[in-house]
Amino acid sequence: MSRARDFVSGWRTGSWRSQAETLAVLCLGVLLSGVVSWHRFDLLPTTSYFVWLLLGMLTLRFQPLLVLAAVVLVVSAGVMVHDGPITGPRGSILATMVVSVALILYQSSQQRSGLPGPLSEALLAELKARLQAQGKVPALPAGWMAQSALRASHGSRYAGDFLVADLTDDGRRLEMVLVDVCGKGSAVGPQALQFAGALGGLIGALGPHALLTAANRFLLRQESEESLATAVHVVVDLHDGAWTVTSAGHPPALRYDATTGQWLLDGARGMALGVVPEPEFRSSSGVLEPGEALLFYTDGVVESRDADLDAGIDWLRETARVAVVRGFAGAARRIIRQVPRGDDDRAVLLLHRVPG
Repeated sequence: MSRARDFVSGWRTGSWRSQAETLAVLCLGVLLSGVVSWHRFDLLPTTSYFVWLLLGMLTLRFQPLLVLAAVVLVVSAGVMVHDGPITGPRGSILATMVVSVALILYQSSQQRSGLPGPLSEALLAELKARLQAQGKVPALPAGWMAQSALRASHGSRYAGDFLVADLTDDGRRLEMVLVDVCGKGSAVGPQALQFAGALGGLIGALGPHALLTAANRFLLRQESEESLATAVHVVVDLHDGAWTVTSAGHPPALRYDATTGQWLLDGARGMALGVVPEPEFRSSSGVLEPGEALLFYTDGVVESRDADLDAGIDWLRETARVAVVRGFAGAARRIIRQVPRGDDDRAVLLLHRVPG
Protein backbone atom coordinates (compact mmCIF):
# COMPACT_ATOMS: atom_id res chain seq x y z
CA MET A 1 0.00 0.00 0.00
CA SER A 2 2.80 2.39 0.91
CA ARG A 3 4.57 1.54 -2.36
CA ALA A 4 1.44 2.50 -4.29
CA ARG A 5 1.20 5.80 -2.39
CA ASP A 6 4.87 6.51 -3.12
CA PHE A 7 4.26 5.78 -6.80
CA VAL A 8 1.29 8.17 -6.97
CA SER A 9 3.18 10.86 -5.02
CA GLY A 10 6.11 10.53 -7.41
CA TRP A 11 3.80 10.84 -10.42
CA ARG A 12 2.35 14.06 -9.01
CA THR A 13 5.80 15.65 -9.07
CA GLY A 14 5.83 15.36 -12.88
CA SER A 15 9.52 14.40 -12.84
CA TRP A 16 11.06 12.46 -15.72
CA ARG A 17 11.85 9.58 -13.38
CA SER A 18 8.20 9.28 -12.38
CA GLN A 19 7.20 9.51 -16.04
CA ALA A 20 9.58 6.68 -16.92
CA GLU A 21 8.13 4.54 -14.14
CA THR A 22 4.57 5.28 -15.26
CA LEU A 23 5.49 4.49 -18.87
CA ALA A 24 7.03 1.18 -17.79
CA VAL A 25 3.87 0.19 -15.91
CA LEU A 26 1.62 1.06 -18.85
CA CYS A 27 3.83 -0.71 -21.39
CA LEU A 28 3.86 -3.79 -19.17
CA GLY A 29 0.06 -3.65 -19.09
CA VAL A 30 -0.05 -3.43 -22.90
CA LEU A 31 2.30 -6.41 -23.28
CA LEU A 32 0.32 -8.52 -20.84
CA SER A 33 -2.86 -7.60 -22.71
CA GLY A 34 -1.11 -8.65 -25.91
CA VAL A 35 -0.27 -12.06 -24.44
CA VAL A 36 -3.91 -12.58 -23.45
CA SER A 37 -5.19 -11.39 -26.83
CA TRP A 38 -2.68 -13.61 -28.63
CA HIS A 39 -4.25 -16.71 -27.07
CA ARG A 40 -7.85 -15.51 -26.52
CA PHE A 41 -8.64 -12.65 -28.87
CA ASP A 42 -12.29 -12.81 -27.87
CA LEU A 43 -11.37 -11.86 -24.28
CA LEU A 44 -9.29 -8.80 -25.18
CA PRO A 45 -10.11 -7.56 -28.70
CA THR A 46 -8.29 -4.65 -30.32
CA THR A 47 -10.80 -2.10 -29.04
CA SER A 48 -9.69 -2.82 -25.44
CA TYR A 49 -6.33 -1.19 -26.16
CA PHE A 50 -8.05 2.20 -26.24
CA VAL A 51 -8.04 2.01 -22.43
CA TRP A 52 -4.23 2.04 -22.37
CA LEU A 53 -4.16 5.01 -24.73
CA LEU A 54 -6.58 6.96 -22.53
CA LEU A 55 -4.58 6.13 -19.41
CA GLY A 56 -1.44 7.33 -21.16
CA MET A 57 -3.11 10.58 -22.23
CA LEU A 58 -4.07 11.24 -18.58
CA THR A 59 -0.74 10.32 -16.99
CA LEU A 60 2.10 10.86 -19.47
CA ARG A 61 3.87 13.78 -21.08
CA PHE A 62 4.11 13.94 -24.85
CA GLN A 63 7.43 12.08 -25.31
CA PRO A 64 6.57 9.08 -23.08
CA LEU A 65 3.09 9.02 -24.58
CA LEU A 66 4.66 8.77 -28.02
CA VAL A 67 6.49 5.62 -26.89
CA LEU A 68 3.33 4.14 -25.38
CA ALA A 69 1.35 4.87 -28.55
CA ALA A 70 3.97 3.06 -30.64
CA VAL A 71 3.87 0.05 -28.32
CA VAL A 72 0.06 -0.05 -28.44
CA LEU A 73 0.00 0.11 -32.25
CA VAL A 74 2.66 -2.58 -32.65
CA VAL A 75 1.08 -4.96 -30.14
CA SER A 76 -2.50 -4.47 -31.36
CA ALA A 77 -1.49 -4.80 -35.02
CA GLY A 78 0.57 -7.92 -34.24
CA VAL A 79 -2.34 -9.52 -32.42
CA MET A 80 -4.73 -8.72 -35.26
CA VAL A 81 -2.33 -10.23 -37.86
CA HIS A 82 -1.97 -13.36 -35.75
CA ASP A 83 -5.74 -13.74 -35.44
CA GLY A 84 -6.38 -13.47 -39.16
CA PRO A 85 -6.09 -11.22 -42.20
CA ILE A 86 -6.73 -7.52 -41.63
CA THR A 87 -9.62 -6.92 -43.96
CA GLY A 88 -13.14 -5.51 -43.78
CA PRO A 89 -14.22 -4.59 -40.23
CA ARG A 90 -10.81 -5.55 -38.79
CA GLY A 91 -9.14 -3.06 -41.11
CA SER A 92 -11.60 -0.37 -40.03
CA ILE A 93 -10.79 -1.07 -36.38
CA LEU A 94 -7.06 -0.73 -37.01
CA ALA A 95 -7.60 2.49 -38.98
CA THR A 96 -9.70 3.85 -36.11
CA MET A 97 -6.90 2.96 -33.73
CA VAL A 98 -4.37 4.87 -35.84
CA VAL A 99 -6.61 7.95 -36.05
CA SER A 100 -7.25 7.82 -32.29
CA VAL A 101 -3.52 7.67 -31.60
CA ALA A 102 -2.97 10.70 -33.83
CA LEU A 103 -5.69 12.70 -32.06
CA ILE A 104 -4.41 11.75 -28.60
CA LEU A 105 -0.85 12.71 -29.53
CA TYR A 106 -2.05 16.01 -30.97
CA GLN A 107 -3.99 16.83 -27.79
CA SER A 108 -0.95 16.01 -25.66
CA SER A 109 1.35 18.16 -27.79
CA GLN A 110 -0.89 21.18 -27.14
CA GLN A 111 -0.25 21.11 -23.37
CA ARG A 112 1.79 24.29 -22.91
CA SER A 113 2.85 23.29 -19.40
CA GLY A 114 4.48 20.14 -20.76
CA LEU A 115 2.53 18.12 -18.17
CA PRO A 116 -0.37 15.70 -18.54
CA GLY A 117 -3.83 17.28 -18.38
CA PRO A 118 -4.64 16.31 -14.75
CA LEU A 119 -1.26 17.58 -13.53
CA SER A 120 -1.67 20.85 -15.45
CA GLU A 121 -5.10 21.36 -13.92
CA ALA A 122 -3.80 20.50 -10.44
CA LEU A 123 -0.93 22.97 -10.87
CA LEU A 124 -3.27 25.76 -11.94
CA ALA A 125 -5.72 24.95 -9.15
CA GLU A 126 -2.91 25.03 -6.57
CA LEU A 127 -1.69 28.40 -7.88
CA LYS A 128 -5.23 29.75 -7.82
CA ALA A 129 -5.78 28.50 -4.25
CA ARG A 130 -2.55 30.08 -2.99
CA LEU A 131 -3.27 33.42 -4.57
CA GLN A 132 -6.88 33.38 -3.40
CA ALA A 133 -5.62 32.79 0.13
CA GLN A 134 -4.16 36.30 -0.07
CA GLY A 135 -7.67 37.60 -0.77
CA LYS A 136 -9.23 36.15 2.34
CA VAL A 137 -9.76 38.91 4.86
CA PRO A 138 -7.92 37.91 8.06
CA ALA A 139 -9.88 37.37 11.25
CA LEU A 140 -10.70 40.85 12.53
CA PRO A 141 -10.81 41.99 16.16
CA ALA A 142 -14.08 42.22 18.03
CA GLY A 143 -16.33 44.97 16.70
CA TRP A 144 -15.48 44.49 13.04
CA MET A 145 -16.91 42.31 10.27
CA ALA A 146 -15.67 41.90 6.70
CA GLN A 147 -17.25 39.75 4.00
CA SER A 148 -16.91 39.30 0.28
CA ALA A 149 -18.78 37.54 -2.51
CA LEU A 150 -17.65 36.84 -6.07
CA ARG A 151 -19.26 35.29 -9.11
CA ALA A 152 -17.39 34.67 -12.35
CA SER A 153 -19.09 35.19 -15.68
CA HIS A 154 -20.60 32.17 -17.45
CA GLY A 155 -20.00 29.97 -14.40
CA SER A 156 -16.22 29.92 -14.88
CA ARG A 157 -14.00 29.02 -11.92
CA TYR A 158 -11.54 31.78 -12.84
CA ALA A 159 -12.41 35.45 -12.83
CA GLY A 160 -10.85 38.81 -13.51
CA ASP A 161 -12.12 40.21 -10.19
CA PHE A 162 -10.06 39.51 -7.10
CA LEU A 163 -9.29 40.79 -3.61
CA VAL A 164 -5.98 41.16 -1.80
CA ALA A 165 -5.98 41.86 1.95
CA ASP A 166 -3.47 42.39 4.75
CA LEU A 167 -3.75 42.92 8.52
CA THR A 168 -0.82 44.20 10.53
CA ASP A 169 0.62 41.96 13.23
CA ASP A 170 -0.81 44.14 15.98
CA GLY A 171 -4.29 43.79 14.46
CA ARG A 172 -4.78 47.53 14.14
CA ARG A 173 -4.37 48.35 10.44
CA LEU A 174 -6.48 46.58 7.79
CA GLU A 175 -5.63 47.11 4.15
CA MET A 176 -7.61 45.73 1.19
CA VAL A 177 -7.50 46.12 -2.59
CA LEU A 178 -10.42 45.09 -4.81
CA VAL A 179 -9.36 44.75 -8.47
CA ASP A 180 -11.23 44.28 -11.73
CA VAL A 181 -8.94 43.19 -14.57
CA CYS A 182 -10.13 43.98 -18.09
CA GLY A 183 -11.73 40.88 -19.54
CA LYS A 184 -14.18 38.18 -18.49
CA GLY A 185 -14.02 34.75 -16.90
CA SER A 186 -11.37 32.17 -17.78
CA ALA A 187 -9.95 34.25 -20.65
CA VAL A 188 -8.54 36.78 -18.18
CA GLY A 189 -7.84 34.24 -15.41
CA PRO A 190 -4.06 33.87 -15.94
CA GLN A 191 -3.55 37.64 -16.11
CA ALA A 192 -5.61 38.15 -12.94
CA LEU A 193 -3.64 35.45 -11.11
CA GLN A 194 -0.35 37.06 -12.11
CA PHE A 195 -1.53 40.52 -11.08
CA ALA A 196 -2.87 39.19 -7.77
CA GLY A 197 0.53 37.71 -7.01
CA ALA A 198 2.24 41.03 -7.69
CA LEU A 199 -0.18 42.99 -5.49
CA GLY A 200 0.08 40.36 -2.76
CA GLY A 201 3.78 41.14 -2.47
CA LEU A 202 3.21 44.91 -2.31
CA ILE A 203 0.24 45.29 0.01
CA GLY A 204 1.26 46.30 3.48
CA ALA A 205 4.70 47.42 2.30
CA LEU A 206 3.66 50.54 0.33
CA GLY A 207 1.21 53.36 0.91
CA PRO A 208 -1.97 53.59 -1.19
CA HIS A 209 -0.63 55.91 -3.90
CA ALA A 210 2.74 54.14 -4.07
CA LEU A 211 1.06 50.74 -4.30
CA LEU A 212 -1.28 51.79 -7.12
CA THR A 213 1.61 53.49 -8.93
CA ALA A 214 3.66 50.29 -8.73
CA ALA A 215 0.65 48.28 -9.93
CA ASN A 216 0.24 50.66 -12.87
CA ARG A 217 3.88 50.21 -13.87
CA PHE A 218 3.49 46.44 -13.61
CA LEU A 219 0.58 46.46 -16.07
CA LEU A 220 2.36 48.82 -18.48
CA ARG A 221 5.32 46.40 -18.60
CA GLN A 222 3.03 43.65 -19.86
CA GLU A 223 2.88 45.35 -23.28
CA SER A 224 -0.59 44.05 -23.94
CA GLU A 225 -3.61 46.04 -25.08
CA GLU A 226 -5.71 44.13 -22.54
CA SER A 227 -3.43 44.87 -19.56
CA LEU A 228 -5.94 47.25 -18.01
CA ALA A 229 -7.55 47.16 -14.59
CA THR A 230 -9.51 49.25 -12.15
CA ALA A 231 -8.87 49.05 -8.43
CA VAL A 232 -10.01 50.51 -5.14
CA HIS A 233 -7.71 50.58 -2.14
CA VAL A 234 -8.96 50.97 1.41
CA VAL A 235 -6.99 51.21 4.63
CA VAL A 236 -8.78 51.27 8.00
CA ASP A 237 -7.54 51.88 11.52
CA LEU A 238 -9.46 49.29 13.51
CA HIS A 239 -8.93 51.18 16.78
CA ASP A 240 -10.58 54.48 15.93
CA GLY A 241 -12.34 53.65 12.63
CA ALA A 242 -10.40 56.14 10.50
CA TRP A 243 -10.39 55.09 6.85
CA THR A 244 -8.91 56.20 3.55
CA VAL A 245 -10.20 55.09 0.16
CA THR A 246 -8.13 55.54 -3.01
CA SER A 247 -9.68 54.78 -6.38
CA ALA A 248 -8.07 53.89 -9.70
CA GLY A 249 -10.94 54.09 -12.18
CA HIS A 250 -13.17 51.97 -9.94
CA PRO A 251 -16.91 52.56 -9.41
CA PRO A 252 -17.50 54.82 -6.37
CA ALA A 253 -17.57 53.14 -2.99
CA LEU A 254 -20.68 53.34 -0.82
CA ARG A 255 -20.79 54.31 2.87
CA TYR A 256 -23.67 53.23 5.09
CA ASP A 257 -25.08 56.00 7.27
CA ALA A 258 -26.50 54.31 10.37
CA THR A 259 -28.54 57.41 11.23
CA THR A 260 -30.53 57.49 7.99
CA GLY A 261 -30.17 53.86 6.98
CA GLN A 262 -29.01 54.92 3.51
CA TRP A 263 -25.92 54.15 1.42
CA LEU A 264 -24.09 57.32 0.41
CA LEU A 265 -21.69 57.77 -2.51
CA ASP A 266 -18.00 58.20 -1.71
CA GLY A 267 -16.03 60.89 -3.55
CA ALA A 268 -12.79 59.01 -4.36
CA ARG A 269 -12.03 58.94 -8.07
CA GLY A 270 -9.01 58.20 -10.25
CA MET A 271 -7.72 56.84 -13.54
CA ALA A 272 -7.63 53.15 -14.42
CA LEU A 273 -4.35 51.22 -14.21
CA GLY A 274 -2.32 50.37 -17.29
CA VAL A 275 -3.40 53.39 -19.36
CA VAL A 276 -0.78 56.10 -18.87
CA PRO A 277 2.62 56.13 -17.11
CA GLU A 278 1.55 58.60 -14.41
CA PRO A 279 -2.16 58.26 -13.64
CA GLU A 280 -3.91 60.51 -11.15
CA PHE A 281 -5.41 58.93 -8.05
CA ARG A 282 -7.77 60.72 -5.70
CA SER A 283 -8.51 59.69 -2.15
CA SER A 284 -11.26 60.31 0.36
CA SER A 285 -11.20 59.74 4.09
CA GLY A 286 -13.42 59.69 7.12
CA VAL A 287 -14.20 57.82 10.32
CA LEU A 288 -16.38 54.73 10.39
CA GLU A 289 -18.59 55.00 13.44
CA PRO A 290 -20.19 51.97 15.11
CA GLY A 291 -23.06 50.73 12.96
CA GLU A 292 -21.62 52.17 9.72
CA ALA A 293 -20.10 50.27 6.82
CA LEU A 294 -18.19 50.60 3.57
CA LEU A 295 -19.23 48.76 0.41
CA PHE A 296 -16.99 48.15 -2.60
CA TYR A 297 -17.92 46.39 -5.84
CA THR A 298 -16.82 45.85 -9.43
CA ASP A 299 -18.55 47.26 -12.50
CA GLY A 300 -20.16 43.91 -13.31
CA VAL A 301 -22.48 44.55 -10.35
CA VAL A 302 -23.86 47.85 -11.63
CA GLU A 303 -23.34 47.91 -15.40
CA SER A 304 -25.68 46.35 -17.92
CA ARG A 305 -26.70 46.79 -21.54
CA ASP A 306 -30.11 48.11 -20.51
CA ALA A 307 -29.06 50.81 -18.02
CA ASP A 308 -26.25 53.33 -17.53
CA LEU A 309 -23.81 53.37 -14.63
CA ASP A 310 -25.76 55.91 -12.55
CA ALA A 311 -28.92 53.80 -12.77
CA GLY A 312 -26.92 50.74 -11.78
CA ILE A 313 -25.47 52.49 -8.74
CA ASP A 314 -28.93 53.65 -7.68
CA TRP A 315 -30.13 50.06 -8.00
CA LEU A 316 -27.22 48.84 -5.86
CA ARG A 317 -27.87 51.45 -3.16
CA GLU A 318 -31.46 50.28 -2.82
CA THR A 319 -30.52 46.61 -3.01
CA ALA A 320 -27.85 47.06 -0.34
CA ARG A 321 -30.29 48.99 1.86
CA VAL A 322 -32.74 46.11 1.76
CA ALA A 323 -29.96 43.54 2.22
CA VAL A 324 -28.87 44.97 5.58
CA VAL A 325 -32.35 45.55 7.03
CA ARG A 326 -32.19 42.20 8.80
CA GLY A 327 -28.52 42.55 9.71
CA PHE A 328 -25.14 42.75 8.02
CA ALA A 329 -24.25 39.08 8.38
CA GLY A 330 -24.40 37.50 4.91
CA ALA A 331 -25.29 40.83 3.27
CA ALA A 332 -22.57 40.50 0.60
CA ARG A 333 -24.00 37.17 -0.58
CA ARG A 334 -27.54 38.55 -0.54
CA ILE A 335 -26.46 41.48 -2.69
CA ILE A 336 -24.55 39.38 -5.23
CA ARG A 337 -27.52 37.04 -5.61
CA GLN A 338 -29.69 39.98 -6.66
CA VAL A 339 -27.35 41.01 -9.48
CA PRO A 340 -28.92 40.06 -12.84
CA ARG A 341 -27.02 37.45 -14.80
CA GLY A 342 -24.59 39.03 -17.22
CA ASP A 343 -21.40 38.37 -19.16
CA ASP A 344 -19.09 40.11 -16.68
CA ASP A 345 -17.50 39.01 -13.41
CA ARG A 346 -19.07 40.40 -10.24
CA ALA A 347 -17.54 41.02 -6.82
CA VAL A 348 -18.76 42.70 -3.63
CA LEU A 349 -16.71 43.60 -0.54
CA LEU A 350 -18.32 44.88 2.65
CA LEU A 351 -16.63 46.15 5.82
CA HIS A 352 -18.88 46.79 8.83
CA ARG A 353 -18.16 48.27 12.24
CA VAL A 354 -20.43 46.45 14.64
CA PRO A 355 -22.24 48.73 17.10
CA GLY A 356 -21.82 48.18 20.82
